[in-house]
Amino acid sequence: MSFQNVEKGPRIPGEVYEARASALRVDLVNAQFDLGQSDFAVLVLVSGTDREGCKELIDLFNEWMDARYIDTEVFLAHSEEERERPLFWRYWHALPPRGRTGLFFGAWTYDAAVPLAMGKEGRPRLDRRIEAARDFEAALAADGMLILKIWVHSPRELLEKRLKATRKRKHGWHGAKYDRRTLENYDAIVEAGEEILARTDAAHAPWLVVDGTRRKARNLRVMTYVRDSLLQRLSGAGEPPPVEPVHSPVGAGLLARVDLDARIDDEDYDRQLDELQGRLADLSVRAREKGRSSVLVFEGWDAAGKGGAIRRLTGAMATRDYRVVPIAAPTDEELARHYLWRFWRRIPRDGRVVIFDRSWYGRVLVERVEGYARPEEWQRAYAEIREFERQLVDHGTFVRKFWLHIDPEEQLRRFQAREQTPFKKYKITSDDYRNRGKWDQYVEAVEEAVARTDTRGAPWTLVPANDKRYARIQVLNVVCDGLEEALG
Repeated sequence: MSFQNVEKGPRIPGEVYEARASALRVDLVNAQFDLGQSDFAVLVLVSGTDREGCKELIDLFNEWMDARYIDTEVFLAHSEEERERPLFWRYWHALPPRGRTGLFFGAWTYDAAVPLAMGKEGRPRLDRRIEAARDFEAALAADGMLILKIWVHSPRELLEKRLKATRKRKHGWHGAKYDRRTLENYDAIVEAGEEILARTDAAHAPWLVVDGTRRKARNLRVMTYVRDSLLQRLSGAGEPPPVEPVHSPVGAGLLARVDLDARIDDEDYDRQLDELQGRLADLSVRAREKGRSSVLVFEGWDAAGKGGAIRRLTGAMATRDYRVVPIAAPTDEELARHYLWRFWRRIPRDGRVVIFDRSWYGRVLVERVEGYARPEEWQRAYAEIREFERQLVDHGTFVRKFWLHIDPEEQLRRFQAREQTPFKKYKITSDDYRNRGKWDQYVEAVEEAVARTDTRGAPWTLVPANDKRYARIQVLNVVCDGLEEALG
């Protein structure tokens, strides 16, 4: 994609511009109202070599449309909070809910272009950035989001002129330092931008490249493109066809190979528990000092002992170092966004631990079996989950995932025991008994999830949990051994 071929817009007389702009504004506000009643969000990404021109477009969106229903985010230098998490955390964190428009300035495109242009990153890291951007956009588009990407390109002479004008204005834009950096590295940033746009242009997230030389022509072209794209989407065009479920034997037999007869006696349990918790206490301090975060995921059958295993982990760590996140049915706020949004928001900062009691695997387990997710949604989730976890690992996060496995007879015994225990009665509901009738369906879902998402950086451990104490020791062993290797 060469910026040399970008057409300059025509010169537009003032009265013509005002008439067309007035009509466009009416159309955009009406479309924005219809969007508020719809089931999708709009994400507009504005980036380019002409940073002042981008800023003018951002202002124009908020002037021509109702700014109350636009979430504007400016992504410049990373904050300390952002640096302590994977790169795309800040973009996931800022996503608009369904019915609203997100207006992103800079974002992942500029984040990739500048390091490439200035030689700050090697080719493998750049390739991962671009791959992550493509996967991010594909996941959002598959979830229904309308993605519009606008790149504003202007010649060097115009940028120099605008930067001088900005300096003279009493209330000049605070991004002038970015304009200076762009001018100092203009040719390299143009070359980097051309490569990145070519590699991230897709039907579900296309690029519109506009010349910024003539403001009126630029404004009309961009806002007409946004209006037409939004109206087309509101008409129902481009919705994907339904997908029938594919029953795959992937992973078949994995749970049957778990040794549920595994046991540990009282003396060994007490000795190993004390030893392992001591190791974990030391390792968690080392991890904090080295800035190494951890994400631990617990899945398993109802009454399999997830809570007990988690308590043996947290009992060895300082309270300030960890957070346990129990996952229940999503709230209205969470349902208004991609299902991974609520998990990205809870990713720990460097040196901290987050333990998920149930997790994003609900998409391919309970939502799959109970029909809360459509077949096309849970089938594409395997790739989305792998990418999510790969970004955690790339950032340096220690990731381990556990499935606590018991047999139906042991589960029934524990259900009955809970009903007789005053402080455990809240843990048992009619749904727990109802779910037992779908045991085989859950087995199929669990085995496929494990087989499709078990990776070197984020491996699964299938834990025999008919003996709760044995399960706790195995979990502690896996965490301690993995952390020791990760910390060197």
